[in-house]
Amino acid sequence: MKLRHNKNFTAGAAITAVMLLIILVGLVWTPYDPNAMNGAAKRLAPCLTHPLGTDNFGRDILSRVVEGAGATFLIAAATVAIGLAAGLVIGGLTGYYGGWLDEIVMRLNDALAAFPSILLALVLIALMGGGKYNIILALGLLFIPSFARVVRGEVARQKSQDYVALAKLMGAGDMRVLFRHILPNIVPVLLPSVAIGFNNAVLAEASMSYLGVGVQPPDASLGRMLNEAQGYLLTAPWYALSAGAAIILLVLGFGLLSEGMGGDYGAA
Repeated sequence: MKLRHNKNFTAGAAITAVMLLIILVGLVWTPYDPNAMNGAAKRLAPCLTHPLGTDNFGRDILSRVVEGAGATFLIAAATVAIGLAAGLVIGGLTGYYGGWLDEIVMRLNDALAAFPSILLALVLIALMGGGKYNIILALGLLFIPSFARVVRGEVARQKSQDYVALAKLMGAGDMRVLFRHILPNIVPVLLPSVAIGFNNAVLAEASMSYLGVGVQPPDASLGRMLNEAQGYLLTAPWYALSAGAAIILLVLGFGLLSEGMGGDYGAA
């Protein structure tokens, strides 16, 4: 099955492309200043001047959703990048060499996996303090074990392949074999895991911000917007619906991409 003929992959790519386009436009332009308050325009229903309405401070919700989606996306991307980079190194080395190093690292992975990730993230945030960069670091550290486990399994499987033996016969050292031959060959297997990791990072960031330990005000955050909107579900439901829809679309897009890629590679 080709990816371009996979309906899940196509739908996921379309949703993700639209969200990325909105986020990129939001980096240079939004209809209003996302942090500009207007006491005379509190909780306005969606209209021509404010397509998604305004919040309890009179701020334009569309502008804040666009900025919040951008912040969530960047935090999720940075989180996955940290987890993936460290996971490639740790999983690659343990999968290639095995032995006591593999046993120690995998036992540490098992210990971390035994605790709820959100709870561990809260502990790390409590130690380091809130804010955008601390939440990236905290979530990035928590994502390392999952990526390391996937990489370790694939490297252990690949190191017995003929192309690895051929590279060694040609004089390639262990590091060259691992980083120039094996790791590039496991990229297709890693792509679904990266998409799933992005989904988890989006939900984790939204949860942290909802609890008040993520992106700090006045900067917009989808999770914090949901927290602020819960007191106005009956009088201004558009507030919660807008932020919730943005989170759902981010998660849905990458979820469909992951399912499409997983189905395709599994079929292959």
